[in-house]
Amino acid sequence: MRYRTIGTDPKTRREVSVLSLGAMLFGTATDEATSFAILDRYVEAGGTFIDTSDNYAFWLNGGQGGESEELLGRWRRSRGVGDEIVVATKLGARPLAPGTSYVDNPEGLSATVIREAAERSRERLGMAKLDLLYAHIEDHRVPLRETVAGFAELVAEGTVGLLGVSNHRAWRVERARNLAAAAGLPGYEVLQYHHTYLHRRTDLPSELDRDGDVGSAGPDLISYLRAEPQLALVAYSPLVRGAYTRPDKPLGAGYDLPSVPGRLAALEAVAKETGATVNQVVLAWLIDAEVPAIPLVGASSVAQLDESLAAVDLALTVEQRARLDAAR
Repeated sequence: MRYRTIGTDPKTRREVSVLSLGAMLFGTATDEATSFAILDRYVEAGGTFIDTSDNYAFWLNGGQGGESEELLGRWRRSRGVGDEIVVATKLGARPLAPGTSYVDNPEGLSATVIREAAERSRERLGMAKLDLLYAHIEDHRVPLRETVAGFAELVAEGTVGLLGVSNHRAWRVERARNLAAAAGLPGYEVLQYHHTYLHRRTDLPSELDRDGDVGSAGPDLISYLRAEPQLALVAYSPLVRGAYTRPDKPLGAGYDLPSVPGRLAALEAVAKETGATVNQVVLAWLIDAEVPAIPLVGASSVAQLDESLAAVDLALTVEQRARLDAAR
């Protein structure tokens, strides 16, 4: 396994594996025994960075979520896991009532919600301190200054380490970080967005923003990260939920771009040259990109996880990477 540091403050920064494990469906679609086996294998391979949220996976049973955090809490207790494993969770998108969602009834990012939701996550996970806490979606109903201060209070109290943000416009991230810096408060240092090798359309209206997709790492966000290399990018859904290798699972309208066929052909060519799978080439490309990302992979079996783990040791040549970058 390889590792990198996230965060800048010596008191809160952490060294994490360059491949993160997503626990979204653990405890729901993925049963407990399988989830435990995947988690055990990940740690055995040197993995140290696990991702969840307080709303996973509410859409499967019409509830409010929390099953993933609860399962991770049981796994941590049963295995005696301590702070050697970094667990990231999120708040802000948990439905306030069963049968609703983050689109029509999200908990939001008020100071009160931040405090109460973080406490519930700590209880479910069995952690005195949350290693990394994300603002999951934007909340335009609450002043940004209140959200910034709410997160910073938890860091000051020692119940949260690093702060992160997901599914926010790049300008909102920068504004929040500026507010934090001006007040001498900790700000967002880890950004979690959908990011993969294929270019994705960000102009299509989404359920979170009528102006387009706020969850993907588009040109504005990548440019921002290039200018701010101290920030870390965590790439969710890097394998597009299996669409790279499953002909029965189309990429969808978000990838209806002229560059996609050429980039898919480049991927296939490099995979053939290296003897790796297309998925492994995608993950290796992300890990060592000019703007590096920490791929966040899901797995419903140990075999799926093993495929992703092998990508960490896949070294693309300078020529292969240049060819992948240039494909259009």
